[in-house]
Amino acid sequence: MSLNLKNELNEKQYVAASTIEGPVLIIAGAGSGKTRMITYRIAHMLEMGISQSSILALTFTNKAASEMAERVRGLTGDSLPKLTTSTFHAFGVKVLRSKIEFLGFDRNFTIYDQADKSSMIKTIVRDMKIPLDSIDLYELSNLFSAIKTERTSWNDETRTYEKIYIEYNLHLKAYNAVDFDDLITLPIKLFDMFPEVLQEYRERYSYIMVDEFQDTSLVQYRLLEMLAIKTRNICVVGDDDQSIYSWRGANYENIVKFEKDFPEVKEIKLEQNYRSTGNILQAANTVISNNTKRKSKELWTGSEKGNMISIFHPDNEEHEADFICSTIKEIAFDENISYSEMGVLVRTNSLLAVLEQEFLAQQIPYAVSGGQSFFQRKEIKDIIAYMRLLTNPDDDVNFLRIINTPRRGIGRVSLESLRAFAKSHEMSLFSAVSKLAADPNPPIKNRLHEVCISFTELIDEYKKKMFSRKNMAHSMNTLIATIDYRGYLITEYPDNERMVKWKMKNVEIFMEMFQRWESDPDNIKPNIYDYLNRITLNTSDTKEKEEGKINLMTIHASKGLEFNTVFLAGVEDHILPHARSIDEDEKNLEEERRLFYVAITRAERSLIITSCRQRKYLREIIDSSPSRFLEEIPAELLTFVDEDKEITIEEGLEKLRRLRERKAQ
Repeated sequence: MSLNLKNELNEKQYVAASTIEGPVLIIAGAGSGKTRMITYRIAHMLEMGISQSSILALTFTNKAASEMAERVRGLTGDSLPKLTTSTFHAFGVKVLRSKIEFLGFDRNFTIYDQADKSSMIKTIVRDMKIPLDSIDLYELSNLFSAIKTERTSWNDETRTYEKIYIEYNLHLKAYNAVDFDDLITLPIKLFDMFPEVLQEYRERYSYIMVDEFQDTSLVQYRLLEMLAIKTRNICVVGDDDQSIYSWRGANYENIVKFEKDFPEVKEIKLEQNYRSTGNILQAANTVISNNTKRKSKELWTGSEKGNMISIFHPDNEEHEADFICSTIKEIAFDENISYSEMGVLVRTNSLLAVLEQEFLAQQIPYAVSGGQSFFQRKEIKDIIAYMRLLTNPDDDVNFLRIINTPRRGIGRVSLESLRAFAKSHEMSLFSAVSKLAADPNPPIKNRLHEVCISFTELIDEYKKKMFSRKNMAHSMNTLIATIDYRGYLITEYPDNERMVKWKMKNVEIFMEMFQRWESDPDNIKPNIYDYLNRITLNTSDTKEKEEGKINLMTIHASKGLEFNTVFLAGVEDHILPHARSIDEDEKNLEEERRLFYVAITRAERSLIITSCRQRKYLREIIDSSPSRFLEEIPAELLTFVDEDKEITIEEGLEKLRRLRERKAQ
């Protein structure tokens, strides 16, 4: 391997990639080629003799982590099996899989997602005899996350939930489970409590790189600081102008904190933009310059000025959707641009429905990014867990998921007794339950003994049926009826018949899929193992940009992507900037502006903005006002679209002013 950094990178990128000792802060503007610089920097480190196992490169999405590793392998020509390129959470999993016994967990712990977390909280609230209608599970889950990640602390208003929080964490441990916040906080706890473990990781990872540093939370920063404070070989790459995740704990002020903790830091700015045309870039620069809390930078490009930024004021959201669809077809035909090279961005998920309806009506293929996978829905995960336990009774993870689904009266204390028995006999939880069921004088209470007997009989009976290879789908449907899964849903959602029907419909769809697969003549010897493997592979295959389809997504989901043509819909006050964000804290206006900046800088060649005159809200038609951010774009960069006639910039600006004045009256 022989790299020539000076030939491959611009001057600032070269300095960033070749500076590998000591703390380095790289301010990388949108479209400035930071991923290219990062991969060359890692390849250069390897060329300089730094061991691949000494390098830890962290980012925020699995896609970015895998792309980083793939590009480094391409540059070096080596497979690099010991190079760690990972998300923060995946790194946390790696640490915990190796060392979690220090904290009293087993290595085969389960990671609870949001649905699992809410379900557990609901169970705890019910067991504590607290009326469910007095609890907002979503808000309580968010509070627990904020407490755990130290974004907030208990106060007079929230302290009433502290006992639920304590019980929640005790339940996690009893179920040998962790939530997503634990993937960061437990490694920190591990390092705090066991200095020898921290020292081991400091010695292992003596060179650390962090991408999207502006998105790190305070606890993520603390994890980095613990690992890097001794060697001080840490390089962080970020852009405070693209910090848009404060609602999930991101703190762009970590850049300031980094400069204080590593005062010898070398700062490098990447300001040459390789993505957007001059007009788009000038608009982005001018808008973001209105923020006061930011590092000064001025992105520039060597490309032409390009198209003007188009603004259109449709009558309502239906008119908006029709305009966007018609324009997409027109651009695709006239400019021979693939649908996949166009993105339609919105501030909130609530704006997607009308657009989706119009795409369907006009037969435009589209993909919505960021939606929940069908296989990740709780009811589907429950049924899959039964299938997995039937194929592998020693699977403690899925045993714990279904032992109380439906509720069998096994509380935390009973579960802890089962786990202690299994551990003392060095066996799986199901083996322990089977052993206790067969014991005429077991060391447990009669009620728990009865549950052990009935559960063992259930699993043994349906295991035989599933492995007979005769109508497995029928056997699973019978199992679902036997455990009365519908009845379980009714107890979970006692006042929500529609939710019960919706979830049971999903179960029926899943079983129909299983039936079709089993009946497929191409499956010569269908078995449950093959089907479960197929599910795992399908659910792990996620693509942000699908070939031949329009990309429909929120601005948050678009971060890191780029499109030839971007449609930015619903650019109205109270949507962008969002009313709730501003009402909560006026300081949020700067983050809303950063969000608008991110949306603008997704566009390479064309940017088309729509702002409705009226919009339906809670069954009412309300007047809408163009976003205040539109007035921050220089007038000479704008062109106003009118479907009936051509209008001048002056007429367009006057129309924009009148629309805002009308709403203000």
